[in-house]
Amino acid sequence: LTKVLGRTRRGIKVFADVSVVAGFLMMGFAFWFLISNVSKFFVAPSEFSQLTVLIPGITLTSSSSILYFLLSIPVVLVIHEGAHGIVATLEKIKIKTGGFAIFIAMFAGFVEPDEEEFNKAKKISKLRVIGAGATSNVIFAFALGLILLTNPFFAMIVPEPLLSVFYDLPDGVTVLSIIPDSGAEKAGLLANDIITSINGVQILSPLDFQKTDLIPGDIAQVSILRDGQILQFPVEVIPSPDDPQKGLIGIIRDNSFAYKPVLNFIEWKDPGVSMFLLWLWMISFFIGIINMLPLPILDGGKFIHTIIDKKISDKAVNITMWGIYAFTFGLFGLNIALSYMKSGWFTI
Repeated sequence: LTKVLGRTRRGIKVFADVSVVAGFLMMGFAFWFLISNVSKFFVAPSEFSQLTVLIPGITLTSSSSILYFLLSIPVVLVIHEGAHGIVATLEKIKIKTGGFAIFIAMFAGFVEPDEEEFNKAKKISKLRVIGAGATSNVIFAFALGLILLTNPFFAMIVPEPLLSVFYDLPDGVTVLSIIPDSGAEKAGLLANDIITSINGVQILSPLDFQKTDLIPGDIAQVSILRDGQILQFPVEVIPSPDDPQKGLIGIIRDNSFAYKPVLNFIEWKDPGVSMFLLWLWMISFFIGIINMLPLPILDGGKFIHTIIDKKISDKAVNITMWGIYAFTFGLFGLNIALSYMKSGWFTI
């Protein structure tokens, strides 16, 4: 770390200062996302983002997902803990120990500065060290995201208006075949029709069908593109054979992603590489953001504690911190609980 710092001291110093500002921004973004997501559950259920804790073998059940997760976590941890260490070195705070821990398929990383030197350091120095880990993860995610904008798979998570800027959008999702005696067959849908919307929800990819919240027995308004004309059909929703509570319109759809990157100077031939980089982006970004939530085991808790420490009495600091911890934990838990209410314990 000292050798790296000697070659890039000026850049690391800028990064350390940015980490303080970024720490506040990431914490604010995390709270904004969790609070707005709860409100969407009641106001706009189709836009509610379901959250789950990724645990290999429990929520990650496919071998490919587990592999991508296990390959991504060490990379993210090295970047995160390395940033803590190199900024501590910049601030002349001795690193007592550091390393990584593995328990079955769960990973952890740590950099432990000398407690006496850390406590004596200036408040701004402490904030730089604490904020560096999460900031490095998010900066890495932004850099990787710029590369992935050339990849069709990345369109799955790119929000508007960026999606329209960096991708040529498909007309909709193509119908490959119709299920016999289904609502789609009775309504008159045909193979090669292109579904553009269901109940007003725009359909651009197979993932958009999850936003439609179809209820068996209801009549869905399905818009399709056929021979250059937009047509609309009232389609009776049928229950899914796998889950009677889940509704289907009765089609076999094309599950490929028809997005075409505007920046197509990289040819992505191996879908495995694309999916690994997508997982790496996702884990790096969200670990960085979630790490700045003020909870006891996360950087956000240390960040807030450092800010209010010595401004008020130790007793007031403890009361304030436990109040913040309780609110944050309750908000995070509420998002997960609402996700369970929406679709149960979903797996990946």
